[in-house]
Amino acid sequence: MSKDQFKTRLQIAKNKLLKKNLNENNQNSSSIGAAFKLSTELVSAVAVGTIIGFILDKTFGTKPWLIIIFFFVGVVAGIINVIRSAKKMQK
Repeated sequence: MSKDQFKTRLQIAKNKLLKKNLNENNQNSSSIGAAFKLSTELVSAVAVGTIIGFILDKTFGTKPWLIIIFFFVGVVAGIINVIRSAKKMQK
């Protein structure tokens, strides 16, 4: 094997390794983004449900019943959103 062939093969191997490392970094950052998206969906649904319950409780004077009810509605809605998003990510 000549010196030029060796340099060419070495350069090809380096390029493959570089592409592999870049793909792993992109996949890792997208995994963090997906986890952040799922957690945000869950937390926001619970927060919105609790705020709606608080406003309705204040309006109707039924403290703490509507806060409790809408908190659990927010939890259920958040879980449903997370499941739906996870199914979309798998496709």
